[in-house]
Amino acid sequence: MTTTRFAPSPTGFLHIGNLRTALFNYLIARKSNGSFILRIDDTDPERSKQEYVDAIQQDLEWLGITWDRMERQSDRLDRYAAEADKLRGIGRFYECFETPTELDLKRKKQLNMGKPPVYDRVGLSLSDAEKDALRAERSGHWRFLLDQSRIEWTDGILGDISIDAASVSDPVLIRGDGQVLYTLASVVDDTDMGVTDVVRGSDHVTNTATQIQMIEAIGGTVPTFAHHSLLTGPQGEALSKRLGTLALRDLRERGVEPMALLSLLARIGSSDPVELRGSIDELVEGFDITKFGSAPTKFDENDLFPLTANVLQGLPVDAVTHDLNGLGVPAELQAQFWAVAKDNITVKADLAQWWTLCSEGADPVIDDEDAEFVAQAMALLPDAPFDAETWGQWTSAVKAETGRKGRGLFMPLRKALTGIQHGPDMSALLPLLQVIRAKA
Repeated sequence: MTTTRFAPSPTGFLHIGNLRTALFNYLIARKSNGSFILRIDDTDPERSKQEYVDAIQQDLEWLGITWDRMERQSDRLDRYAAEADKLRGIGRFYECFETPTELDLKRKKQLNMGKPPVYDRVGLSLSDAEKDALRAERSGHWRFLLDQSRIEWTDGILGDISIDAASVSDPVLIRGDGQVLYTLASVVDDTDMGVTDVVRGSDHVTNTATQIQMIEAIGGTVPTFAHHSLLTGPQGEALSKRLGTLALRDLRERGVEPMALLSLLARIGSSDPVELRGSIDELVEGFDITKFGSAPTKFDENDLFPLTANVLQGLPVDAVTHDLNGLGVPAELQAQFWAVAKDNITVKADLAQWWTLCSEGADPVIDDEDAEFVAQAMALLPDAPFDAETWGQWTSAVKAETGRKGRGLFMPLRKALTGIQHGPDMSALLPLLQVIRAKA
């Protein structure tokens, strides 16, 4: 069975880059009738917070991304310890004692000599006595001993990949304070949980190379890997510094609709055009990871708002009853009001201004040259209630009385009634206007 996973760290809120990874893995699982795991990477007790775990679940639920099981890595520390012991037993795990400062100095020396900054494996040459002496001074960290051969795989997006393990430092798997790091926890989890497909950002390619060797070392089955391109801003600028402002909860607060966000992220960077879909099932049906390219993918948050407007235009009034009740729109007017307002909003919050116009009226905008004409017109406006025929009948009477026609007739009346130059068809809006200040 196809099994994928999304493994966020609960050290902050989910952002647009996290969502792209989550969505790809989710769509692959659903398209194959497989299993999607939400795996919380909380092995860092200092930075991991329950509030972020809760927020991650809330964001995914808002989007309609459901998981078949949830795991927390903090519950699996015994498994990581057991696999670490196994690696020690087969000679693939060794203890090192350099401080971060010492390691930084080594890297700088190597770079100055024109050499790649690869760990020199000094830890392997330490005698037991030397290790005991160092342990008395400091805590040791543990590295995985790479087999310095070429690591090759066929990537679902990037194609054939080949990395010389000799050009990569042996990865640290357990820190000096005992914290299990991502690489070890991820490999053990993927193996134990039967993960078959892993989709993640292209910044993980080197991690994948080392993880392939680790999976093989502990006797696991290497999953299929695919590395999607990283997002940039609309001009190709780095997005990483702005990801904090692109948190999913912030986009939700700004009124972005879930299907607008999902429709965009499921297509940008692929050979398919961005098209608004009506449901996640439609996204699942049309998803193909092989259509995505390796070039950086431009993301413009402004693209989310026309899509959101299109989502709202397609909603029946029943889908916004809660919002209309919150504004105080009477039940008997809700269908009529929604039919008028939905094509003139970008986000649901825009409904408020239209209901204020309908229920409280607008300050009339009357140009000096139109003042006498508007006064004549208002004298001809019949008393409420208005219906769908009132606007046509009234403007015909005003035309006959004043001789005005076309834009010179209609625009001053719109501005006098609504205070703005653009908006819904006046024959539909006029019956909703409960207060007309220009008539006072």
